[in-house]
Amino acid sequence: MSFDHWDEIRTAYQVARMGTVSGAADVLGVHHATVIRHIDALEGRLGAKLFQRHARGYTPTEAGQDLLSVGSRADDQFTQLAGRIKGRGNEVTGDLIVTSINGLSGLLVPAMGEFQERHPDLRVQLVTDTRLFRMEYGEAHVAIRAGKPGDSPDNIVQPFCTSSVGLYATQAYVDAHGLPDDTNLDSHRFIGSTIENSRAPFLRWLTEQVPAECIVFRANELDTFRHAVRANMGIGFISRAEVREEDALVEVLPPMEEWSTKLWLVTHMDLHRTAKVQTFLRFLKEKVQDWPVEPA
Repeated sequence: MSFDHWDEIRTAYQVARMGTVSGAADVLGVHHATVIRHIDALEGRLGAKLFQRHARGYTPTEAGQDLLSVGSRADDQFTQLAGRIKGRGNEVTGDLIVTSINGLSGLLVPAMGEFQERHPDLRVQLVTDTRLFRMEYGEAHVAIRAGKPGDSPDNIVQPFCTSSVGLYATQAYVDAHGLPDDTNLDSHRFIGSTIENSRAPFLRWLTEQVPAECIVFRANELDTFRHAVRANMGIGFISRAEVREEDALVEVLPPMEEWSTKLWLVTHMDLHRTAKVQTFLRFLKEKVQDWPVEPA
């Protein structure tokens, strides 16, 4: 066991103190499902039952009583520490970890730089990945997710904007191969994804409409698609928010409604009301009004 598991230990302590999952959830300000998940995870990690479950609630076992004793001392120490640093919770300081789809990086990085200039004591991180980060374990403070934002009852989900992509090629490609249409897609070269069964609607369209043998280059990130298109390797999807005049790219097909993706702001309820998260959410909602996307 380590400090990394303190949230689970604190949860178990409150269950032992209150005697019920609902009572612990109220004290901690979390959903009861989070309490149950923490207890199950901690018991699995320790290899021992901490509570006897019954109709009236949870009764600590001998191991649970030991944890109650340790948790009580730790809670007292944290209470004393909180008294010494009272007031710091209202400051925008420390680490801020944001996870987002890759196609938004060109807009998000400058915005995060501006936010850090306003709050110089803040250390910011941007992580782009296709997996869903586990907000309940502190893997990210704010997530910008596409499509379905997940169904965790502990997460707070807010609409952010609608982003769209287009199919682009270089002028040199168009001069050499012409423009595609619904009848000749199989005579063109395309940039595709390495991710099977992608959730992105535009990538599903590509899989359904373009023969696999016409996809001559594959990558796992939308940003790489843009580099491949620029390198004249074929036709590929690029976020319309990332296309600049200096790219000198040709949009080869009219954009389809199904290529648009709703983006969501996701935060965990335990961190949602902290000063740095609330301040950053307000900042993002202001910035998105000026971005080449459709604000929520």
